[in-house]
Amino acid sequence: MLRRTFLAAIPLTAAGSLVAATNGNHEPASGDGAEEVLKLPKFQAPGEERFLRPDVHAGDRPAGASFASRSPALGCSGAAGTAHPLATQAAIEMLKRGGSAVDAAIAANALLGFVEPTSSGLGGDCYAFVWDPKVGKLAGMASSGSSPKSLSLATARSRAINGALPALGAVTVSTPGALDGWWMLHQRYGKLKWAELFEPAIHYCEAGDPAPQIIGWYIKRNMAAFLRPHSGVEETANAVRTYSPGGVSPNEYDVRRNFDLARTYRMIAQGGRDVFYDGPIAKTIDAYFKRIGGWLSADDLRDHHAEWVDPLVTQYRGVDVYAMGANTQGLATLQMLNIIEQFDLRGFGFQSPESIHVQIEAKRLAYEDRAQFYADPRFSKIPIDWLNSKEYAKDRAKLIQFGRILDPVYPGQAPSHGDTTYFSTADKDGMMVSMIQSNFRGMGSGLVADGLGFMFQDRGQLFSLQDGHPNIYAPGKRPFQTIIPGFAAKDGVPWLAFGVMGGDMQPQGQSQIIINRVDYGIDVQAAGDSPRWHHEGSSQTMGEDPPHLTSLGILRLESGVPVATRKALAAMGWPMGESDGGYGRYECIENRSQGGDRVYAAATEMRADGVALAY
Repeated sequence: MLRRTFLAAIPLTAAGSLVAATNGNHEPASGDGAEEVLKLPKFQAPGEERFLRPDVHAGDRPAGASFASRSPALGCSGAAGTAHPLATQAAIEMLKRGGSAVDAAIAANALLGFVEPTSSGLGGDCYAFVWDPKVGKLAGMASSGSSPKSLSLATARSRAINGALPALGAVTVSTPGALDGWWMLHQRYGKLKWAELFEPAIHYCEAGDPAPQIIGWYIKRNMAAFLRPHSGVEETANAVRTYSPGGVSPNEYDVRRNFDLARTYRMIAQGGRDVFYDGPIAKTIDAYFKRIGGWLSADDLRDHHAEWVDPLVTQYRGVDVYAMGANTQGLATLQMLNIIEQFDLRGFGFQSPESIHVQIEAKRLAYEDRAQFYADPRFSKIPIDWLNSKEYAKDRAKLIQFGRILDPVYPGQAPSHGDTTYFSTADKDGMMVSMIQSNFRGMGSGLVADGLGFMFQDRGQLFSLQDGHPNIYAPGKRPFQTIIPGFAAKDGVPWLAFGVMGGDMQPQGQSQIIINRVDYGIDVQAAGDSPRWHHEGSSQTMGEDPPHLTSLGILRLESGVPVATRKALAAMGWPMGESDGGYGRYECIENRSQGGDRVYAAATEMRADGVALAY
């Protein structure tokens, strides 16, 4: 199939009043509003305005979807996809040394803590799915840190801004869980020595890495936020020393180093997880937060332990889609897909207004439940089975109508009884890892402990301060988590290890990937390159939602969404916001094994600095 004929080959079925805004060929309809629709929202870094040409599109490849940036990377022995080329190379190196997919994932994550500090690091949390080929089963690992035990609800409320916890500073810091997650994974699935996994990260921390285009731009934005007046960050000198030496944030191509992080990694490589949670690093962290008037302590670190968890699962058109439970938003992906399954998306057509309308409404319904029910299950009873049931999804799907938007939208009545890095790896034995790690919002809280070289997460911002809310702040409680790995299987065989980074975008992005693969049959690379939608806002904020939204929220569409689809959605009354780049970043490894040959297809996308490789 020629590249430019892809869209025309997908059937488009009219539904309700939406058809009035299109002519059936995804061309702009004539009449009022057509000129406004042609002005597509754009998102680019400052200085790139000269390239904002709505009439200029990507070049033509001889095969594949019209919007794909490249072909999937194929290999039989292993694969890796991360948000930075060096991290992907480190993962491949571990695989070639004989390491497992878990070894590769840990090495990649450690290196990402240096090369991509805008999304990851030792100060954040970590979740992973591991397909264990020996038992033919998916295992889940959750390492989400709790709030400091010495920080009371009253103190947290005293730091509130407009009734919510602030975005930055010590009051947002929860116990870092990432390293203990790596340790637990390695203890069960590692093949290489623990110290080997840190060799690439230590090398590049000292030798240096040129700042990539997107990561460099985000470092500048984050540092500016930390340093602005009244930011709420108690101490910024350490962050400046670590990420903006001499007070200047790196420009693209500027070589960055982090000798403090190299020393920290050496300590961890030699002493394991205990040096961090019950040793010299813990003592340094404890002393730092005492010095700046914070609350995270050595006791909080000592009490943290990762855990093995059973994944949640639903079937979407015959495909098993898995999600992380615990205190995450993983269930939202399954709820969305359960609702969407009640509609014929393939019949509606790829990137059609009907298809996108159904997906957005499913998101709104699922996110109302997310705000009402999702929390740390150790503190709140969550009706997971009911929320994930097909019967409940059918009832919720009946609320969706073509031609009008559901308003108001409410959570279901239960029966009585939140910038992230994602990466995937796969090895020669059939093990596949889907792993996600984050400091939450950008680089995190703005706080870097003396001489350690990493920033602490600001995940605590996602706590509610509302009495009676299941996610209300409490000492020693895990906050609601936005980071979720994705995984899918067919007939008991692993299929996709994937993820879409980015706060509340993650369930929205994950569902769009599954829909692109299952409903529209787009290959694993094009499924991520396909233009996305992002809906912001629900009746109850979860910390990452922007304030002061209307009851309908804001719908943002990437510029690649067809003009006629954009116009039809606007005509329905969806409040349209400008494209702001908040559509997540995707990595995926697909298992395409056939006839005794194992074949991996690895994919990344153009929204990040990453690369996917296979061999």
